[in-house]
Amino acid sequence: MSDIKKVGILGSGIMGSGLAEVAARAGYDVVVRSRSLASAEAMVASIDKGFVKGIERGKATEEERAAVLGRITATDHLGAVADCDLVIESVVEDLAIKKALFAELEQIVKPSAILATNTSTLPVVEMAMVTQRPDKVVGIHFFNPAPMMKLVEVVRPITASDETVAAALAFAAACGKDGVEVKDRAGFIVNALLFPYLNNAIRMSEQGTASMESIDIAMKGGCNFPMGPFALLDLVGLDTSLAILDALYAEFADPNYAAVPTLRRMVAAGHLGRKSKRGFYTY
Repeated sequence: MSDIKKVGILGSGIMGSGLAEVAARAGYDVVVRSRSLASAEAMVASIDKGFVKGIERGKATEEERAAVLGRITATDHLGAVADCDLVIESVVEDLAIKKALFAELEQIVKPSAILATNTSTLPVVEMAMVTQRPDKVVGIHFFNPAPMMKLVEVVRPITASDETVAAALAFAAACGKDGVEVKDRAGFIVNALLFPYLNNAIRMSEQGTASMESIDIAMKGGCNFPMGPFALLDLVGLDTSLAILDALYAEFADPNYAAVPTLRRMVAAGHLGRKSKRGFYTY
C-alpha cells in the first residue's frame, strides 16, 4: 500500500492545482480530473504559468518545467483515476457531495487504492463508511497554497488501518512536507485552534476594543504572525471560514466556535474575501 506511483487529484480549484503540482514535483504521475476538461486544462495552464514566472526569477528551469508538466494529465473522465494508487479529493466542502463521490470512486478504483480527502474539518469516517474499503480511507489535509505550506495533517478515522496511515505519512514526506497524524475530530489540529482566534478577533472588533486594522497590526507585530486575523479570513474565504466554524460548533458546542453575526451577514451579502474582491478589506 505504501508503493504509491500514480496519484489522482479530484477538483481543479486552487487547492487541486497545488496538490497536482506538489505530487508531480515529487515524481508521481498525476491525473487531474475536473467536471469539465476546460477547467482541468486551465489548472495545468496555471501550473505552467507559475513555472514561467519561476524561470524568469531564476527559481526554476525549463527542464524542471517540462518534467513536472509531463507527469500531469488533465481529464473530465472520472474513470481515468481507475489505476491510481492514491486518489485525493479536493472538491467543495460539502459532506453529502464528498460522500457521493467516494461511493462512486469505490466502483472505479482498484481494490488496493487508497482514497483520501483533503477536507479541513469534515468527518473522514463518514466518507469511509460509504465505501467497501473503510480501512483504506484517510484524510490528507494540505494547506493553501500547497506548494508553499509545509504542513500536512494526516487524519486517522477509527476505520483506517495502520498501513493506510503509514502510506499517507510516507506520501506527505515524499512531497517534502511535514506530516502529522491526528484523530478524526472536527478541525483536526490547526483549524480547531485557529478558528476560535479568528472568530474572537471579529468579536473584538464588533465590541469596539480596536479596529480591524489595529488588530491585524497588533497580531503581526506582537505575535510575529505573517498576517493579521482579518487578512487571513479574507485569504481563507469568509464562506469557508463560516462553514468551518459551523462544523466545529456542531461537534463541540463550544461558544468560541459560534460564528459571530458579522461573519454570517457578510457571507449572506456575498462578501467572501479575496475571491470576491471584497471581504473585511477591498481588493
